[in-house]
Amino acid sequence: MVFSSAIFLFCFLPAVFLLYRLPFGRRYQNVLLAAASLVFYAFGNLRYVPLFLGSILLNYLTGVLLGTRFRRSRAVITLNILLNLGILCVYKYTDFLILNLNTVAGLSLKPVGLVLPIGISFFTFQGLSYTIDVYRRPEDYSRSFLKLLLYISFFPQLIAGPIVRWGDISAQIDDRSCTAAKTSSGIRRFIVGLSKKLLLADAAAVVVDAVFGSAVVDSRLAWLGGICYTLQIYFDFSGYSDMAIGMGRMFGFSIRENFLFPYTASSIRDFWRRWHISLSSWFREYLYFPLGGNRRGRGRAALNRLLVFFCTGLWHGANWTFVLWGLGHGLLSSLESSGIIPVDRLQKSLPGRLLCRVYTLLSVMLLFTLFRADTVAQGFGMIAAMFRFQALPAAAPLLAKLSTPAASATLCAALALVLSSDGGRIHAFLTEERAAELVPDLCCLLLLVLSVMSLAQSGFHPFIYFQF
Repeated sequence: MVFSSAIFLFCFLPAVFLLYRLPFGRRYQNVLLAAASLVFYAFGNLRYVPLFLGSILLNYLTGVLLGTRFRRSRAVITLNILLNLGILCVYKYTDFLILNLNTVAGLSLKPVGLVLPIGISFFTFQGLSYTIDVYRRPEDYSRSFLKLLLYISFFPQLIAGPIVRWGDISAQIDDRSCTAAKTSSGIRRFIVGLSKKLLLADAAAVVVDAVFGSAVVDSRLAWLGGICYTLQIYFDFSGYSDMAIGMGRMFGFSIRENFLFPYTASSIRDFWRRWHISLSSWFREYLYFPLGGNRRGRGRAALNRLLVFFCTGLWHGANWTFVLWGLGHGLLSSLESSGIIPVDRLQKSLPGRLLCRVYTLLSVMLLFTLFRADTVAQGFGMIAAMFRFQALPAAAPLLAKLSTPAASATLCAALALVLSSDGGRIHAFLTEERAAELVPDLCCLLLLVLSVMSLAQSGFHPFIYFQF
């Protein structure tokens, strides 16, 4: 079940919301949301519900041990981290390891073929966030299994984030309010996210899938595919985050922002302050700082940054394309911090700021092209095609097919929203937390109608981050 499916939009979400608003108290609401979250997860992943509940139970028992008899026990937290990461690695990286061993050592081991549990990277990191925070502050452990179950399984952010920290949400589980303003803004925020997914991301996906699936790619197709994927992944994932934040508000929760217009960034470091904020914050808090951060000299800071981005890339998937994508961001970020790429100095003038914007967007797009590719060879082949500046006759039919007025209009609208300062104002106008207002409500109603029409007419495009 996905947020952009008819069964979720017209059955699951309305039913849960109406039951939630019955006047039966906070414990009833928490039990309802926890049960609904398990149903949501089981709908498309029934065989892995025991694994999911086992992961939550593991972290609950670890929290109890760290909060009572074994306060700040390194042995307990180390065992918990190894078990959590071990489960993640078995399901996500076993076949990747086997394939690489076969290549390097000349072996002929057969892949295991384990099906990746949906959202395992997200709920594993959320569980680790809880246990590590309790290790640091034992008094914050949860005595209630229900409370921890709701924290990890809350369906708006269960499958693709944002990764919510225990300290940000634990108090809200016990005490939250569902005001008219919060509910109204939550519904609008959900609709904006839905329209990003169905009207923009899915339209770009048609172009991206055609280009990356083509046997013949020239410079025109390569640039079109790279640009469209850069737009697709932003509107897809930020749309999901908008829907998660909006549904959180509908149920009285305040979930932190996960995107702050990342394509307006003026450096790679700035980009990561704006892109997938919950993940970058997680790695900064639980890996970069424990490694020493930038407190041990420039060389060690650069090494720490590369290690963090290597793990960030590997977290996204068992493919060298993801690893190289992460290392590319780590390398550019390190070069910026050292001053070799002088973004800080360049931003003191208008031409310099423009140059930084071009450099950042180009770097992000090229790395996303590698990220999207099925293989490293395909990724570098696409990038090479961009700068070969060739127009191959064999690519003309596909280019003509993709260059329709509708696709051009969608691309222009997406670029306008992403790159202009008006994008932020439009987003705020539609999604600010306030009671019902005629103009933004009418705009969101129109977006909802257009989204439902698109849902009825187009094919199914799952959220990109479901695979992670």
